[in-house]
Amino acid sequence: MSFMELIKRAKENQDFSILSENIPYMKALGINVHQYGGLLITTLKANPQLAGNPWIPALHGGNIGGLLEMAAIVQLAHDQESDDLPRTINITVEYLRTGFIKDLHAKALVTKRGRRVANVQVQCWQDDPGKPVASMHGHFLMS
Repeated sequence: MSFMELIKRAKENQDFSILSENIPYMKALGINVHQYGGLLITTLKANPQLAGNPWIPALHGGNIGGLLEMAAIVQLAHDQESDDLPRTINITVEYLRTGFIKDLHAKALVTKRGRRVANVQVQCWQDDPGKPVASMHGHFLMS
């Protein structure tokens, strides 16, 4: 089953757990998606194996960046009507605070959607949404 078919099924059933069960990248990192107040929230579950610095212990920046990019792609795929997967053109990640080994949540905001390109901003946080761990700005190719 394709990524877009999984998104359609998740939208129809209002159950986004199908994504984390069937997309290998999400399953490997422990990324889950759920709806909260009309927004899609993407969560990286706490896992000591994702540590980049075991002495603090802190999450590896690549895992944080992966969560941010996945949140943007899932939001774009959820919002669009076509069956084409959004493709990353470029992303810029700003690491703002230490991401400790606990659940990390992200929400994406599509700031502009053109016919060919979409701009997305994503923020992730752990305990307080007002204190983001990292943010991302990305451009995605829309077919």
